[in-house]
Parts: sequence; structure tokens; C-alpha cells
Amino acid sequence: MAFEGLTEKLQSAMKRISGRGKLSEQDVKEAMREVRLALLEADVNFLVAKDFIKRVTDRCVGQEVSQSLSPAQQVIKIVNEELTQLMGGVSSRLTWSSSPISVYMLCGLQGAGKTTFAGKLAQWTRKEGKKPLLVACDIYRPAAIRQLGVVAESVKTPLFERGVQDPVKTAREAVAFARDKGFDVVILDTAGRLQIDETLMDELARIKAAVHPQEILLTVDAMIGQESVNVADTFNKKLGVDGVILTKLDGDTRGGAALSIRAVTGKPIKFTGYSEKMDSIEPFHPDRMASRILGMGDMLSLIEKAQETFDQRTEEKLTVKLRNASFTLQDYLDQMQQMKKMGSLESILGMLPGVGSKLKDVKVDNDAMKKPEAIIRSMTPEERKNPNILNASRRRRIAKGSGSTVQDVNLVIRNFESARQMMKQMMGQNRFGRSKLRLPGL
Repeated sequence: MAFEGLTEKLQSAMKRISGRGKLSEQDVKEAMREVRLALLEADVNFLVAKDFIKRVTDRCVGQEVSQSLSPAQQVIKIVNEELTQLMGGVSSRLTWSSSPISVYMLCGLQGAGKTTFAGKLAQWTRKEGKKPLLVACDIYRPAAIRQLGVVAESVKTPLFERGVQDPVKTAREAVAFARDKGFDVVILDTAGRLQIDETLMDELARIKAAVHPQEILLTVDAMIGQESVNVADTFNKKLGVDGVILTKLDGDTRGGAALSIRAVTGKPIKFTGYSEKMDSIEPFHPDRMASRILGMGDMLSLIEKAQETFDQRTEEKLTVKLRNASFTLQDYLDQMQQMKKMGSLESILGMLPGVGSKLKDVKVDNDAMKKPEAIIRSMTPEERKNPNILNASRRRRIAKGSGSTVQDVNLVIRNFESARQMMKQMMGQNRFGRSKLRLPGL
């Protein structure tokens, strides 16, 4: 999980000073020495780490202690604020063109996840009310056009491709096609490269001159650490990028790229990607990422995920069912399906304050819902509606049909009953009539 090592070391450094009523300048410097080592081990650029430590130390030593915070809390507050500033300070949103069509040109090294992100961006823009068109401008990598076609089909977005003709001509024709057919977003998936190549960089420059993209977005693999910063700096100097996409944040990455890219290139991180799923794309928020790094969680992102996943109409139906005591196993299954759309259990738990840092030695089973789903799907509609009819014979049949045991079936039913009772109690306690609790016991 991203930043795991950095989070652990920063928390260790902060813990050393947390029990002291008063901090001396020497205490601060010792804590900052540990923070500096943590940053360097996370592959943060040396000069960036050095400047960061200087700013934090200057503020900690010269800061008037707040009456509401302990000295240690004051240090943590300053570290959090400086981490936020290091990554840009404020969120940098994707901009739209004032003309009818916004063209976004994706570039980056081969294997950085550019084609996958093209699909994610198409799906994200559709949620923003746009009509996207994906364009295949990579004519060099074997099966690149076919791969983009598969991605386009998975996100239900039209693909524009002209085989192996000049990518500059393809890009120009795609924009004309979009204008004629009413598309308002054009996403160009350009050729990747194993390393910086002058010929291909020249091609990118010609595409830029031909279609005048609203933004040039550089996809960067977070797992290659400091090298990703060098790549971003080179692309920016040669092409002039408008924003960075940080991919593969769910991998075993040390996180240094996210902390260094903005400081080195001056270009903001606009999105992060954390799996191959097309909906696993998040706008980048420096303040939220700083909180995650310090192990303080990210409740705002978790709330936003929940709001996107659980629609109000479904929630209102669930409320009625709970009031009428008609919450069924089918409803229970539907809630599982909705929850899965929020992402892996590990990513959800990582957003909870104080939880992410404790997951290091805990194996999180992201497939925990598969068995309960299979068991409920092995029931008849009548059994899902009325679990009271589930006698021993029916439970044996369900266990056999779902590849589980009778004990597994019994556990699902017990968890369902616990969930129903607890949610009913919450309904009774909530005078506004909306339950916020889902799926206890799973």
C-alpha cells in the first residue's frame, strides 16, 4: 500500500516527542532528523527533503505554541501543513476549453498505465456530463490499438483509429470527427516509450502543434520512485505538460514521487489511479494525501465515495424496508454489491483515521464478500425473502450449490440477522429516519 513505510516512520518520529510537555530546539532537530531519513528512504528527492526539513524546523522553533495544542501536536500540525504545501497546497482540477471541444493529450513512458488511464478519464468525464471520444495515436507498440479498443468498449466510449497512418494526421482527423459528431472531449492516447526518445518526442510536439490540446497530461508510474520525477522533469522541459497523473498507487510504492513531482517540475498532480478498474480514479487533493501519509485518514474522500455509490432513491427504499421490518437477504446482497463499488476493503480501511497504519501486519481479505454473495445467490427468491423457511435440508442444498459448508451458511444468516437488528435499532435512535450503518458482521 502506498506510503506505508513513510507513514510508519513519520508516526514513529512524532511518537518520540508526543509525551513531552515542552520541546527544546534539540528535541525538534532530532525529530526532524528522523523525518528526513524517512523522506529519503521513501525516495523523495534529496533537495526537496532538505528544503522541507528546513521549513518545518524554522516554523517549529520560531512558532508560538497554541494554547489548544500540545507541543507535539503543534509539530504534527506544521508537518501536515508543509506536506500539503509540498504537494501543491490546493487541488488542481482538470480544465475545460472555452471552445466546443476539450482535447486532452496523454503521454508518458511505456508501461506507466497510460492506455488504462485514458479509459478511466473517459469514464470520469462522462460522469461530469461530457461526451468523450478515445483516439488511438500509438502505432508502434504491438496491439496498442486493440488494447485501447478493449478499454473503450469497457467504458462504453467510441474509439477513433486510422491504423498505422501518421499519428499527427490521426489526431487532426479525430478532432474534426468529434466536431462533426458532437463529441465535446477528445482523449489522445499517444505512443509510449521505454526511455526518452527524441524522434517520438518530436512526434508529440507535432501533435501538440496540430490540435492545440487543452491540457497535456503526463502519466507517471509511482512504483519507479525517484526516476518518475526525472521523467516528469524531462517531459515538461521538452513538451510543456499541464498536469501529472500518478498511477499504481495501490502497489508497493514508497510514495516519494507524489512528494517530489510538484516541487521539481512545478506541475500539479491532477489525478491518481490505484488499480486496473476503470472507476479507480481520484482527483488529487494535497491536504487529503498529507493526512493519509501521517496516518490521519481521509474521511472526506471516503464520504465522497459513499455519496457516489449509494444513491438517494435506493437509500430511501432501504429506509422504508427497515421501518416495515421487511429488510431481506436480497437487500443484504444489494448492499454488498453497492459497497464493493467503493473499492477494496483495504483502500476503504486505509481512509479511516488511525486504521491505515495498523494494517501493516494484518492481512485484509478483499474477497471477504465473495462467499456470502455465493451463498445468497444459491438461495431461491422465496428463501431470500423469508429466511425463516431455511431448514436443515435447504441449508445443505445451499451449501452444496455455493461450494461452502452448512456452517458458512449459518454464519451468513446470523450476520444478516445481526445486521437487520442493529440497523433497526439505529433507525429507532435516528429521529431523521436515515440509517448510516451498513453490513455489520462482515
